[in-house]
Amino acid sequence: MTTEQAEPARHDRRWKALAVCLTAAFMTLLDTSIVNVALPSVERGLRASTADLSWVMSGYALTFGLALVPAGRLGDLRGRRQTFLAGLALFTLASAACGLSSDATWLVLFRLVQGASAGMIAPQTSALIQQMFQGPERARAFGMMGSTIGISTAVGPLAGGLLIQASGGVDGWRWVFYVNLPIGVAVFCAALKLLPRSLASPGRSEGFDVPGVLLLGTGVLALMLPLVQEQQWQGHLKWALLPVSAGLLAAFWAWERHQGRHGRAPLVDLRLFSLRSFSLGALLSLVYFGGFTTLFFVYTLFLQNGMGYGALAAGLSSMPFAAGSAAGAAAGGRLVVRFGRKLVIAGLCTVAVGMLGVAAAVHWVPGRGVAWAAALPLLAAGIGSGLTISPNTTLTLSLVPVRRGGAAGGVLQTGQRIGSAAGVAAVGSVYFAHLAHPGNPATALQYGLLTAIAIILLALALAFADLRERRVRPQREEKREAARESV
Repeated sequence: MTTEQAEPARHDRRWKALAVCLTAAFMTLLDTSIVNVALPSVERGLRASTADLSWVMSGYALTFGLALVPAGRLGDLRGRRQTFLAGLALFTLASAACGLSSDATWLVLFRLVQGASAGMIAPQTSALIQQMFQGPERARAFGMMGSTIGISTAVGPLAGGLLIQASGGVDGWRWVFYVNLPIGVAVFCAALKLLPRSLASPGRSEGFDVPGVLLLGTGVLALMLPLVQEQQWQGHLKWALLPVSAGLLAAFWAWERHQGRHGRAPLVDLRLFSLRSFSLGALLSLVYFGGFTTLFFVYTLFLQNGMGYGALAAGLSSMPFAAGSAAGAAAGGRLVVRFGRKLVIAGLCTVAVGMLGVAAAVHWVPGRGVAWAAALPLLAAGIGSGLTISPNTTLTLSLVPVRRGGAAGGVLQTGQRIGSAAGVAAVGSVYFAHLAHPGNPATALQYGLLTAIAIILLALALAFADLRERRVRPQREEKREAARESV
């Protein structure tokens, strides 16, 4: 039995260690959206330009996505505890530097560092769950992680609004970053005590695939840049980066196959994609994140710019989704072992119905009362999201070897970041186009939501295809066996 396999049996503080991991994950995911409502304060306090504000937001998402796979592999090779602690320390220091920034250029730079350090932390969380838990307990732990993802995504605007209102003044935005300091220090101290110490890659020493990192990093960068900067980079020339990205990612795939054929350790073990549960689950996750995360982007813009809501009121309006997501993810963690992919299908259907309900509420209840009318549909969409994210994560990583858990988690979460960026670009384009012509915010929101629903229905089609394949596969195997016996 390897050190890694023995670790879950010896580690009697697994649930406390999980709480440490999820607190760090919550903090890093919260920073993807909490800054939204602080941008006007940043603009006033630092006299930041529109381009600066754009990079404060998109730069974090960009470096977050770039760091995930290399950091996951680093955790597999050098130990998840060490990589988690290094990422957490860097994230806390970068948060302090963001808050102390004297001009917009420094703020953008430190946000890039903050995003990269968040990308170091994220894959360690899913890998540590695989390392510490098995069976139904693993599903329950992934359910708690799903709750963390859903809640952090939804409450970011609320948390930012509360901090801005409490601190006030032109420097109120600084507390959006300072709030990470006590949390980061407390989590770091707890992680030193609670996280398992074993290295995640026992046996022979494996090298770090530097060419693979460069090919994947530049490929993902070329893919994400035009997506995250879609509104800021005018013209169509930016889309020329997409074929460049395709070429780089194809070169990465060829290089990883070359590494595998010659017995060298690749950055991403391509055999993972031969696991149908992993490849289908990763694709479904990418598509789903392209739909559901865009809800808060267009809905918050609609409430603040279209309906005149303040930052705090707009943040409070997202709370039904957060509450529903927490409840749905907790239930999903218990039910996924019993229902499998059917539970994901039920969740996706519920999300689509909930978002249709939001679109209907905007149509039937015009004016400032729209947030109350949309509360129940948002609650339903949140429950559906909880029943989608955590069960899909459990199913996607169920057959992945634990020693490859960090890299696999990095691939899964990179897809989520790419999906979110692509979804915001697509839904944002529809929203702003209809906002300009004819200029009705409610109509623009409805078209944006319908675009997001179409993306979610694509994820639903993938889930149905997988379910059908699982049903047909045993019949095919029976026919092949009967044919062999008849020969």
